[in-house]
Amino acid sequence: MLKLIKLEWKKNKTGKYLMKALIVALLLCLFILALAYLGIANDPDTGVPDAAPGKSAISSPIELFTSMCCLIFTSSMLSSFIISPYMDGTMSLMFSYPIKRQKILISQMLAVWIFSFAALVLTKLLLYAAVLAGSLLKEPDFPIDYSMTSPGFYLQLTLKSAVTVSMGFIALFIGLKMKSAKAALISSFLLIILSQANVGDITLADNALFPALLAAVSLIFAVLSVCQAETKDLM
Repeated sequence: MLKLIKLEWKKNKTGKYLMKALIVALLLCLFILALAYLGIANDPDTGVPDAAPGKSAISSPIELFTSMCCLIFTSSMLSSFIISPYMDGTMSLMFSYPIKRQKILISQMLAVWIFSFAALVLTKLLLYAAVLAGSLLKEPDFPIDYSMTSPGFYLQLTLKSAVTVSMGFIALFIGLKMKSAKAALISSFLLIILSQANVGDITLADNALFPALLAAVSLIFAVLSVCQAETKDLM
């Protein structure tokens, strides 16, 4: 399986995705620093940060924007690795190899998941560390509500990142069913709205049960995406 994953990275030229992930991480870092220290989120009349209810701490925008970018990025990679080969017929060549179709699809999904998970974790660490470093020079506009010396911080960061990346499998399933890479990307936007957006004072982002439910649903959709691969005709 590891050889297949490495082959997928090589075949799809993962270096270009690495460069894109690095650019996104740097842009997000600049944006979060501007948000925390340059007052770009402050109300022009009061000078007070204009944040959604319950989202006044700096970790909220970090989680929101990193999750948003990562989910779109993951859906884009899944479209390139899996949906597009189905649509252009190149998947039929891969399925002609003496390897089970399910194993090929799982290796493609894991190749994307591992890459996106590592990129998201490292991006979050960069942003959290940058905000802490900035606080040594200037008081941030948003309260710092985390401690990078706490094991719980890294556990929570890892679990949230795993759930976010796994949500891409829901978008993958929809894209395969609708035979459209655009459908997968649109689905990722809808998932972002569902998991991160606020409606007044109501949000699912901080609900303790919601991440567990999302992880379970994502796993179900991942299984559904590959369970019929041995008998299902190509697009």
